[in-house]
Amino acid sequence: MSSVQTLFLILVIVVIAVVAVVVFGSARRRALQEKFGDEYERLVDEHHSKSAAEKELRERERRHAELQLRELSPEVKDRYSERWQDVQALFVDEPREAVRQADALVTEIAGDIGYPTEDDADKEAQLSVDHSQTLSAYRRAKDIAVRADADEVDTDQLRQAIVDYRELVAALLGASPVPAVDETPKDETPHP
Repeated sequence: MSSVQTLFLILVIVVIAVVAVVVFGSARRRALQEKFGDEYERLVDEHHSKSAAEKELRERERRHAELQLRELSPEVKDRYSERWQDVQALFVDEPREAVRQADALVTEIAGDIGYPTEDDADKEAQLSVDHSQTLSAYRRAKDIAVRADADEVDTDQLRQAIVDYRELVAALLGASPVPAVDETPKDETPHP
């Protein structure tokens, strides 16, 4: 083989390697974007860098793989579902207390499954790996709960927090979503 052919072969191998790295990196980026959705975009904005955000998300996945998550039994899911319905009913008379209890219930369910619960940021990071679609709702609810403690929210915001917490409770409980409070009984037809 001549030196020109060898050089050409080396050049082809380098080009193929570069293309493979670009394609692999692009596929990894797309996979993270699809998996984490809004959380991916939030971290890109926070870090002002896609590579820094992606590094954090990969680290979350690595740490998440070390968790000992467990499936809740049907009985435990039913118990949590009943408690959630009590929280929703409490909202009518005591919306702030209902939001506090909703937040506590989410933390309890997450802990029972095996997510970390001692640090809110760590809990959110680990929840994002499995529940990225509901994490924005959870963050909104958590923000409202904090502002509710400072008496800085109105009833509509508290209602939104309950709706947002319900999303994560349903996601955590899995196949049997938590029913929303229905204002119209199923056997009655609303009158115009």
